[in-house]
Amino acid sequence: MIHALKQKYALSDQGARDLLRGIVYSVLANISLMLPVMLLAVVLDQLLAPILATRRQGTGAACYTLIGIVILAVIFILHYQQYTAAYLGTYKESARRRIHLAEKLRTLPLSFFHQRDLADLTSTIMGDCASFEHAFSHTVPQFFGAVISTGIVCAGLVIFNWQMGLALLWVAPIAFAIVILSRKWQAALGKKHMNARLELAEGIQECLETVQDIKACNLEDNYLRKLDAKMDAAEKAQISSELVTASLLTTGQMFLRLGLATVIVVGNSLVVAGETDLFTYILFLIAASRLYDPLSGAMANMAELFSVQLQVKRLKEIEDHPDEAGEKDIRTEGYDITFDHVAFSYEAGKPVLKDVSFTAKQGQVTALVGPSGGGKSTVAKLAAKFYPLDGGRILLGGTDIAPLDATMLMKNFSIVFQDVVLFNNTIMENIRVGKKDATDEEVIAAAKAAQCDAFISKLPDGYETVIGENGSTLSGGECQRLSIARALLKDAPVILLDEATASLDVDNETEIQHALSKLVKGKTVLIIAHRMRTVEAADKIVVLADGVVAESGTHAELMAAGGLYRRLVDLQTASAEWKL
Repeated sequence: MIHALKQKYALSDQGARDLLRGIVYSVLANISLMLPVMLLAVVLDQLLAPILATRRQGTGAACYTLIGIVILAVIFILHYQQYTAAYLGTYKESARRRIHLAEKLRTLPLSFFHQRDLADLTSTIMGDCASFEHAFSHTVPQFFGAVISTGIVCAGLVIFNWQMGLALLWVAPIAFAIVILSRKWQAALGKKHMNARLELAEGIQECLETVQDIKACNLEDNYLRKLDAKMDAAEKAQISSELVTASLLTTGQMFLRLGLATVIVVGNSLVVAGETDLFTYILFLIAASRLYDPLSGAMANMAELFSVQLQVKRLKEIEDHPDEAGEKDIRTEGYDITFDHVAFSYEAGKPVLKDVSFTAKQGQVTALVGPSGGGKSTVAKLAAKFYPLDGGRILLGGTDIAPLDATMLMKNFSIVFQDVVLFNNTIMENIRVGKKDATDEEVIAAAKAAQCDAFISKLPDGYETVIGENGSTLSGGECQRLSIARALLKDAPVILLDEATASLDVDNETEIQHALSKLVKGKTVLIIAHRMRTVEAADKIVVLADGVVAESGTHAELMAAGGLYRRLVDLQTASAEWKL
């Protein structure tokens, strides 16, 4: 049972046990609500005895009062246990779920995040987990509890009087069938609603991220009209989904109430015919007044269960995605990086690299240049095993990186990308990302080497200044220098620089280049640059175009060859002489 709950609802072992406890206590709590009905039936039977001229063993009011108090105590205890198991257990499981998702995301390959939209992942982690929490605290235990407890009570009533029992229960299968048979319809509308919500979330996120560009281009009205349209679409999808669900649910619940009418008709007929007594008739009337409420609740919970299956499916898609695994014992003979007929594409049928082969030797600077879209940044990411290859292989020190553990492999790389990522934390901790056990003195030394100390000393709290989300309080050049300080602090044997000085002014670029010269000594350096003068002194220049190596060699060799590299240099020289 526990294994089945785990598989169906993506629960942990403890979560499945808590859910099972919640179901058991929901069953007992629902059955306990029939105890007052039984007591009322006994009291009515005794009160009707003189009218019906039957003899009943008399019981005093004090005894009935005592029994009533005991019943209330039982109801309270069982409902308290139900609350503890269903609600508190679910909240703990929700916390475990979020932690587990965070841990799972940490083990997934970077290709997973390229395939999934950020708004989609955020919606899954936050929105789907919230829906999961609500469903498993308010719906699942109550549904199973209502169905099982009602089934037990109904079995007893049918045994007590099968004719009245059938009159009471014949509507239940038909009412539930109305809801069940519409499951596919509800699922389709629910998926449409989910897609509309994701479209809206993506639109809002895009609006927040690009608000400066939107305002700069006077596109507020145009963009907000599109955002309003997405809001309207999400609202209509939600109304359609809930309207269909509510209509079917209301139809089923209305049909369920026909059972009371059949109980009255059949009961009257049986009493008149002398086939049952008045006590049984009254007992079933009272039971009908109580029994249909949990059944109606079960139908509502069933409709919500159909809806939550979509959230559970999305959570399981993340959980079932294969972890990034590999050999943790990495042994290399040096740190040469070799691309051997590498092919790669982000999307099927759209190759980025077709057949790339070159070697970046240890102790040398290898530069990647070429037109935009030629695959330069992709090469740097593949060297650090950000994505699996479509073909060929990449070697680090003669060892194929494909079977290696990406986390362990990353210890050999210091990376500075053009798009810098900083955290809403202090400058000290943002630099310490490069080496988590670094001392404050080591962090400050790396910051000075990256020419950060001058602007850090002017900040209100120096190295303890919180820089906002992605360094929002700093300039682009300052963020770039912090990223370089991280790489200096890590001091790994392989350096990947993707336009590392692109956001710097001329004075700072010169200073940073001196710092980088110290960093790269004796290491394997792969540098990506668009400014040709940046790579003139490189030991080897690889020119990429249309996903292949167009040419390679030193600056002098490539200039003498008069190929693509020479044309790029001439174009940049001409553009440098351009004036307003």
